Amino acid sequence: MKRIVSVSLGSSKRDHSFETEFMAEKFLIERIGTDGDWDKAIQLIKDLDGKVDAFGMGGIDLYIYIAGKRYVIKDAKKLLVARKTPMVDGSGLKNTLERKCVLDIQKDGILDLRGKKVLMVSAADRFGMAEALEEVGANLTLGDLIYTLDVPIPLKSLKALKMIGRMVAPVVVSMPFDKLYPTGKDQEVIIPKHSKYYYQADVIAGDFNYIKRYLPEKLNGQIIITNTTTRDDMRL
Repeated sequence: MKRIVSVSLGSSKRDHSFETEFMAEKFLIERIGTDGDWDKAIQLIKDLDGKVDAFGMGGIDLYIYIAGKRYVIKDAKKLLVARKTPMVDGSGLKNTLERKCVLDIQKDGILDLRGKKVLMVSAADRFGMAEALEEVGANLTLGDLIYTLDVPIPLKSLKALKMIGRMVAPVVVSMPFDKLYPTGKDQEVIIPKHSKYYYQADVIAGDFNYIKRYLPEKLNGQIIITNTTTRDDMRL
């Protein structure tokens, strides 16, 4: 049996493990959160290096993609300490599988996204999803400046994000990661912020921890397109 371990900077409350089979091969897949403790995450990777078949980088990506250009997140490089076991960060899945999911939702008639007002709290974090939403005709509001940089300016198109991203991304990826994304216990804290954009949306899409971080006290029946939710998250 192959063992895959995702070492996450996120909350240990979200830890999970399961066994599955893929192409006649059995896998044990585990998620281990380190509650935002970088040293603990680094040590865990070192301890398991060579003892597991693959690492996942959790709670952080090595890259963000904007308009086909890849930007390396400086802090993520701290976790690249494995010498024997390969490590992946999931950014490839974001740019492919999540994109396909949105297109399939539209194609299969699960939800007609054409003309729907869609808030993406961070499109840079889910650029493939954002491109797919634009492709199917959604009316986008991109909250990257609002929620990541605390600049209260909504972006209304990917063209605008691409233009701003080229200027801002090199600076953003050099910032301390915990200033950009909730890690550890901060993932349990909700700070309602610029709630009008949540209320104006028909659909809220993207990373759940980003969505949850600034979630208003109550929504009005908005549809959520996201991932990595727990049972507790579903009760919110």
